[in-house]
Amino acid sequence: MNKPIYVTESSLPPFEDFADEIRSIWETHRLTNMGPKHEQLRAALKDYLGVEEMDLLTNGHMALELTMQAMNLRGEVITTPFTFISTTHAIVRNGLDPVFCDIDPDDFTLDTEKLEELITDRTTAIVPVHVYGNVCKVEEIDRIAKKYGLKVIYDAAHAFGCTYKGKGIGSYGDASCFSFHATKVYNTVEGGAVSFRGLDFWRSLYKLKNFGIRDEETVVGVGANAKMNELCAAMGICNLRRIDEDINRRKKVAARYRDWLENVPGVKLNPIQQDVKTNYSYFPVVVNEKVFGSSRNEIMEELARHQIYARKYFYPLTSEAQCYEGMFDVDQTPVARSVSKRVMTLPIYPSLAFEDVDRICKMFLSLQKKID
Repeated sequence: MNKPIYVTESSLPPFEDFADEIRSIWETHRLTNMGPKHEQLRAALKDYLGVEEMDLLTNGHMALELTMQAMNLRGEVITTPFTFISTTHAIVRNGLDPVFCDIDPDDFTLDTEKLEELITDRTTAIVPVHVYGNVCKVEEIDRIAKKYGLKVIYDAAHAFGCTYKGKGIGSYGDASCFSFHATKVYNTVEGGAVSFRGLDFWRSLYKLKNFGIRDEETVVGVGANAKMNELCAAMGICNLRRIDEDINRRKKVAARYRDWLENVPGVKLNPIQQDVKTNYSYFPVVVNEKVFGSSRNEIMEELARHQIYARKYFYPLTSEAQCYEGMFDVDQTPVARSVSKRVMTLPIYPSLAFEDVDRICKMFLSLQKKID
């Protein structure tokens, strides 16, 4: 019997590599508080991602939430509902009002043609989301933000290692927030990071992630505890050594899916964006039931019957979450709502075998029906 195939599988280094990496922790007994592993990883990530400055945090959500707080934002923040719930929660938990912009139906990122009309005198920032390794229209977002004096904070949880026109994606905007959760392309088990420019922002962020502490006797603000520990940093160091190999394997898996599903009527695949080097973090498929003959849900149910577990990513929209019931008009983002009802992400990870991809695609296509 075939083993279950999940939408992702966490990347792990060889056990011996991790054991060697953490050996010094047992010697120093330094487990947290920006120790040597933390600093080694921070420097390595700055270099790999091609960013000016970077700090590490306990997870991607705290990276996003504390970045907004460090910028002292007020009023409204324009964002997308087609994202993981963390993005919206980070805005709301800062006492800010999310204003939802619709998405581009091609690449699922924030639709910049609908952005400017949402700006009011209460707007202080834009929080676009790079989705599935697809990169937002960073140049147009930058133009609009500068025109109105707005901050730009990218949710880059899906975009580790992506570049646009040869530049690391974390070098765009005022800040970019990364997630190093176990399910991501690159993981530190749990972890996150913020890329940015300027020491003033770093001082504010550092204060917030470390209880507001300046030194052993001085607490200058009300902060949280969002420090990455040494064991997570060690995992990050190990995984960074093999990240290019992992992304290349993902690329091959994605190509295998395309061999099967490209140009299938009623099936829309992720676009290949010009000037973007992606990380193949997800393999989304948008199903048009009226053309393909079966719905997204029917396909997922058939796959699950064979222990293959795709995911409705993202469904529902964050603006439709039960905790926000009645607060937002989902009809204001019709493209996002339509895509959310039809999208599924198929399994993709470096160790996924081609024969498993073939099996998934054969099941998928077996549900294709002729439409009169």
